[in-house]
Amino acid sequence: MATVVLLRHARSTANGSGVLAGRSPGVELDETGRGQAAALVDRLASLPLTEIVCSPMLRCEMTVAPLAAARGLTPVTEPSLSEVDYGDWTNRELKDLGKEKLWSVVQQHPSAAVFPGGEGLANVQARAVAAVRAHDARITEAHGPGAVWLLCSHGDVLKAILADALGQHLDTFQRIVVNPASVSVVQYTEHRPFVLRMNDNGGELASIVPPKPKDDSQARSQDGTEPAEPDGIRPGDAVPGGVTGRVS
Repeated sequence: MATVVLLRHARSTANGSGVLAGRSPGVELDETGRGQAAALVDRLASLPLTEIVCSPMLRCEMTVAPLAAARGLTPVTEPSLSEVDYGDWTNRELKDLGKEKLWSVVQQHPSAAVFPGGEGLANVQARAVAAVRAHDARITEAHGPGAVWLLCSHGDVLKAILADALGQHLDTFQRIVVNPASVSVVQYTEHRPFVLRMNDNGGELASIVPPKPKDDSQARSQDGTEPAEPDGIRPGDAVPGGVTGRVS
């Protein structure tokens, strides 16, 4: 299977505003966010991205626009990677939401949380994980198991995907931190995912690219067996990456 770079959108006008913007239309990147989006071109230069898959929200589209233009790629819009539908909580101030009984459920038992007039966090995880795995299978078939692609979405959506990749229950996903414009990396395989990066805010990324398959003359030793790579790693194996950022 392929390797996916999970990118949270850059800082938006809603980040730090104290309001839960959710799916409100027209939420753009602020000045800092525009700079973060522009910096992605150089920051991800070492990655041979085959495709960009993006939430339909404007702040995600703006985040990937400079990168897509530099690579000559047209982002694929995926509705299942959209922001959480917070329903009646949309555009309400966080200081008021913190007084709601449901707030403690969202923090302590998110798998049971269903937003009034919106969706449940368990549904968010189900739709997002299904989407990332479907796109990963499609991209692997089209470009091979060494493909690297980028997915741009939202904080809670990406935390739900990472919880699944880590084999954690959704009720632990609030322990994961995903900052604006940070990247996390998951390499999916036939048997299990490998989480290579989490909440990376500027670290080295070249090492997450899978090694190219060797040709027959290089891949076999004189006795006809497959030689191991240094440290016992074989072509196609996941190479554990360092975790940057914090997990609280």
